[in-house]
Amino acid sequence: MNRIELIRSEEKKYHDFCYENYKLFEEGSWLYKPVKTVTDLIPLFENNENINVLDLGCGVGRNSIPIAEAIKSKKGKVVCVDLLDSALRKLKQYSKEYKVEEVILTEKADIGNYEIKPNEFDFIVAVSTLEHVQSEGIFEEVVKKMADGTKNNGINCLIVNSEVEEIDIGTNEKLDALMEVNLSTEVMMNKLDSIYKSWEVLKTIVKPLEYNIIRNEKSLLLKTNAITYVVRKNNG
Repeated sequence: MNRIELIRSEEKKYHDFCYENYKLFEEGSWLYKPVKTVTDLIPLFENNENINVLDLGCGVGRNSIPIAEAIKSKKGKVVCVDLLDSALRKLKQYSKEYKVEEVILTEKADIGNYEIKPNEFDFIVAVSTLEHVQSEGIFEEVVKKMADGTKNNGINCLIVNSEVEEIDIGTNEKLDALMEVNLSTEVMMNKLDSIYKSWEVLKTIVKPLEYNIIRNEKSLLLKTNAITYVVRKNNG
């Protein structure tokens, strides 16, 4: 098993466990509520009809379902892309539970290979997913496809981890961080600024975060600089 396969195997185990043991929008995990930055952007589309939304690495619908609820009356669609069967299965279940199944379209794909048609979407969301593509080069390709796939006045909302560290809490040993693309915050920001150089910046924040996670029955501290990057396409 090579390094990418190892990382993906561990990520699958972690997410499968979360999706099976924690319920969407109930306290106890990061599935408890949607990302505030994402939901804060929804009112910017209140005058739009037939809104097309893309959620890359959608998981079980933490962000997709609140978006779908908001645009349901406007004939909107949310295309939800994820690689994990467990995520898409739960997403279909939750979309029925929250009465948005006609708004949610699920697609099983590795976002690194996912094709985005030019000028297709009003709103593209990628939360804690772009760092899981296979390489730095693919990261850049995916972000460029997101940019090209956005309509004029459309918005891209990215939350991406940088400078990720994993530390064994028991021994304080610094481990190899299981993250496919683990760039410095400065390099990551420079890449985003370059790709979106002609766009209007609505929000950029770098926030140091720490999480306790369990991996292979060991307690680990995961440290990251989480970049929130929200931009609007404006071709004049």
